[in-house]
Amino acid sequence: MTATALKKEMDMVDSQGSEAWQKVCTKADLVAFSGVAAWLETASGPAQVAIFYLPGLGQGKGDELFALDHHDPFSNANVIARGIVGDLKGAAVVASPIYKQHFRLEDGQCLEDEDVKLRTWEVEFKGEEVWVEG
Repeated sequence: MTATALKKEMDMVDSQGSEAWQKVCTKADLVAFSGVAAWLETASGPAQVAIFYLPGLGQGKGDELFALDHHDPFSNANVIARGIVGDLKGAAVVASPIYKQHFRLEDGQCLEDEDVKLRTWEVEFKGEEVWVEG
């Protein structure tokens, strides 16, 4: 998608209120059990979001998507989508690729430091498109 087409599509998204659903990519852009980074417009300005696709994790619910801040507060770098996805104590997590802190995909909570939590967004498939509420 060209930058002009993306801008036109973003302009068409309902911008009333602070939260608007935005198309960020398609299912074909995702890698199972891994993350991808996307650009999201929010009420407080643009943000980078890490989207994780864990198909079948929901035990009968179908595909599972998670959206977290792409920014790692420990290294001060946008790298979370490049982290390793795994499971700790029954919770799906991503390990930051820099200093290896683990963040729960469900709520963004850092498992090594209870005072640190990544922002999360609602994310879902609409057909073959991935939409995030920003």
